Amino acid sequence: MISDGVIPSNEGRGYVLRRIIRRACRHGKLLGINRSFLEELCEIVISLNENAYPELKTKREYILKVVRLEEERFNATIDAGLGILSGIITAAEAEGKDIISGDDAFKLYDTFGFPIDLVREIAAEKSFSIDEEAFSRLMNEQKARARAARGNISGWADGQGSLLEGIPATEFLGYTESSCEAKVVAIISDGERVDTLNEGECSVIFDRTVFYGEGGGQVGDSGEGKSSEVSFSVLDTKKTSGIYIHEIKIESGKLSVGDTVTLAIDKTRREAIERNHSACHLLQAALRSVLGNHVEQAGSYVDENRVRFDFTHLSALTEDELSRVEAIVNKNILLAEESCITVTDMATAKLMGAMALFGEKYGNEVRVVRMGMSSVELCGGTHVSNTGNIGLFKIISETSVAAGVRRIEATTGLGVIALLNEKQELINECARELKSPNPNNIAKKAQSVQTELKEVRRELDSLNAKVAEMKAESLLDGMKTIGSFRVLTAKVEMKPDAARALTDTVKAKYPDGVAILAVVFEGRLNFVAAAGKDAVAGGVHCGNILREVSAVTGGKGGGRPDSAMSGGRDIDKIDAALARAVEIISAL
Repeated sequence: MISDGVIPSNEGRGYVLRRIIRRACRHGKLLGINRSFLEELCEIVISLNENAYPELKTKREYILKVVRLEEERFNATIDAGLGILSGIITAAEAEGKDIISGDDAFKLYDTFGFPIDLVREIAAEKSFSIDEEAFSRLMNEQKARARAARGNISGWADGQGSLLEGIPATEFLGYTESSCEAKVVAIISDGERVDTLNEGECSVIFDRTVFYGEGGGQVGDSGEGKSSEVSFSVLDTKKTSGIYIHEIKIESGKLSVGDTVTLAIDKTRREAIERNHSACHLLQAALRSVLGNHVEQAGSYVDENRVRFDFTHLSALTEDELSRVEAIVNKNILLAEESCITVTDMATAKLMGAMALFGEKYGNEVRVVRMGMSSVELCGGTHVSNTGNIGLFKIISETSVAAGVRRIEATTGLGVIALLNEKQELINECARELKSPNPNNIAKKAQSVQTELKEVRRELDSLNAKVAEMKAESLLDGMKTIGSFRVLTAKVEMKPDAARALTDTVKAKYPDGVAILAVVFEGRLNFVAAAGKDAVAGGVHCGNILREVSAVTGGKGGGRPDSAMSGGRDIDKIDAALARAVEIISAL
């Protein structure tokens, strides 16, 4: 995994380090190695590579924290998987088998994250084997499904690549122009290249375009195209291998290969997308400023409505951190600084401090986008020319999307106005419901309502206590003498807590008393029981009694000799269950 003490590539660094950590966690768990060993191992990896990758040293504390979290998560995975695997082996042994099915092995791996090599080791110790052929088949099917769902970066499935053979790369003019004249190079309809189309939807490739093709997290442009012969809407734009694919709908006329048309993007939509994309860059810089340089992009999606930014971080952001991030972004917007875009080579871009994405492929020439006070990134997307054009920035939500990955959703410009209007309408609606004439006073009105509710609850609790006391007196009149015990069995409809209080009353009032109640509340069945000290001395055990009583209704539970609670299922069998309680007590 490591050659000559240096992790082989920038792209593979994180992957290799994670593999080392996970393997260390796995063997540490199974062999009883303590956490300090794992941390020492991580220190060795960092020291071996700090010359080639200085940032490993600067991120030492973060890496160690990742190690600890990896260990905790992997331990949980191993514990859960071992239990499931043990059950699979036990079931197989009961059937006289000595092989773990491919389905079970695949489920352990794919659903529960349990390593297949660990399954093999444990199976071998038990003289078991795995149906490797079935497991491999299921793995290949899963990979095929993933490839089919993912397609390539343009959204076109691999099988459609042949349709683009011989088509040259599209000239993209969209960084500086919003419309252009273009020649139709190819038309693709129903999975075939055609020469002419006069209705419906199809994919069209032009020799040049102003439509941005989906990529780098930014959605594709939409707009329109027309000539004297045809009029069509451009619904979306994809790109692959430098070829821009326009998804269009012909509104009127006929479109043919070789035609020259005028293409025009939906400029209002493009500008909204640009505001969100540029805010995405400012957001990343702000997050690094507030949280630390360990923050790196883990994915993004930008359209005309919102920006969604995924980033590496191990915990949820506090309200203060979110406020600081939002303030930094808006400060950069209000500075109204010009965006500086430079096309250069990768080496120069790195000297400029540009951030690149791990795993992203860059050509000989790259675009360096600098905006605000500290944002410098490699990006092929479209952006505002001045940060002031973003208008405003507002964070909508911050959530977790994966282990060690957080997600922020936000909006800009007119999206902020729409969000503020939405919030204001919510405030107005709350004011109407609270019957507050002034929406600005809804907090005080809500506090007043809460105070009123507390008073009502106190009165209600007092009334319920009186009703319970009356019910208790009525029920106590129905106590029967069975042997040396006073016994109360009854079905009641009240909260389980109230029923427990009732049985406690019997226990306190009658040392020789036993109370067993079937409690029905909100469609659920429970049993509660209590016994006085003399009754317990005489052999009554509430926990054992309820275990058998609940079983009559398909439930289970138990408890102490003097007090117990259990669950039931079949309400129609309450009478039989209470009768069973009487039988048990009669036998004492």
